[in-house]
Amino acid sequence: MTKQIWLNLPVKNVEKAKDFFLKIGFFFNEQHDTPSSTCMVVGEGHFVVMLFEESLFEGFSQNKITDTKASSEILISIDAESKEEVDELAKKVQDAGGTVFSAPAESQGWMYGFGFADLEGHRWNVLFMDFSKLS
Repeated sequence: MTKQIWLNLPVKNVEKAKDFFLKIGFFFNEQHDTPSSTCMVVGEGHFVVMLFEESLFEGFSQNKITDTKASSEILISIDAESKEEVDELAKKVQDAGGTVFSAPAESQGWMYGFGFADLEGHRWNVLFMDFSKLS
């Protein structure tokens, strides 16, 4: 049976993408780096997000890459430990050159989060969920 899952994302420039994600606080397992890919590790569960240069990604997927300026192929959601962490990450994203498309805000009375696009336009959702307020 399946033991792991990881996400593969196309990028125009691996080094620029890696620099962006380092600036906002993600980590990399550089043992898996190649000139055209890198291995980003997300969260305590060490969820893997592989970043592949576009031509390599298209070869694997045998499909054209989505134009992220015109459509979304995925929304990647990650959690935060506090409202303050949400706000800090939103600032880091802006400082690193990403786009906050949904400013930090309350949602449904028990969530606080924001949405951002990375340098390639992939959309991310960051949420702090206060389950004590869930009714």
